[in-house]
Formats: sequence, structure tokens, C-alpha cells
Amino acid sequence: MGRQVSVSEKKPTAKVVHFTDVPAEEFGDEAPGVSIRLLIDAERDGAPVYVLRMIEVSPGCRTPDHSHPFEHENFVVEGTGEVVIEGGRHPVAQGDVVFVPPGVQHTYRNTAEVTLRFLCGIPVSRPC
Repeated sequence: MGRQVSVSEKKPTAKVVHFTDVPAEEFGDEAPGVSIRLLIDAERDGAPVYVLRMIEVSPGCRTPDHSHPFEHENFVVEGTGEVVIEGGRHPVAQGDVVFVPPGVQHTYRNTAEVTLRFLCGIPVSRPC
């Protein structure tokens, strides 16, 4: 969940696709059963400010428990689960919105029998 995409020299291009047409990348050993789709990003689309990702959490799985120096804007698209923010547990379901400020410890857990899907917006990283 802490992946940031670097700004590229690619010129921004318009794009209209179904989210399933964007390949899902497995998160790996750190979070088995979790995948991420980079729906809009700097590298592929030339997006200069904002990265939009779809996070998919299989039943019984969770994202890494982590924090990072940038904010998250999340929208639950499908499924149910909970977000743990600095130790506090909050149930989430389709249609819920979650804001995680910079530097705040958080993780998502899927508590249902179907995939938990949520959109995750983060800023594009910029070279200093």
C-alpha cells in the first residue's frame, strides 16, 4: 500500500477502460491474497498529480499494517471488512469513504466471503 509512482516525462493521455482491463499485480509475501491495479498513474498515463489504484483483498486476508508520509483517499466499491486505524477498528462496506492522513498506521481486513475492493487515491511522488 505504500507504493508511490514517480512522475515520468510521459505526456498525459485520456483513457477510458474497465478496471478489469488493468492487470492486477499480486502484493506478494507481505500481504498474500492482496492485489493492486494501477488504474491511473504517472508512468502509464502521465497523470501529473494523482494516482488511482484498485486494491483487492481476498476473503480472510489483509493489507500490510503500515504508514507512509502521504494521505490516502479510499472508497469501498464492493464487499465488507474493517479498516484498523491506529488500533481503532472501523467496519467498512460498499459505499463507505475512508480518509487516512499522512503518518497514520492502518490496515484493511476482509471479513466477508467475497473480495473486498476499494479505490485508493494517493499523490504522485515528485523528485526533490
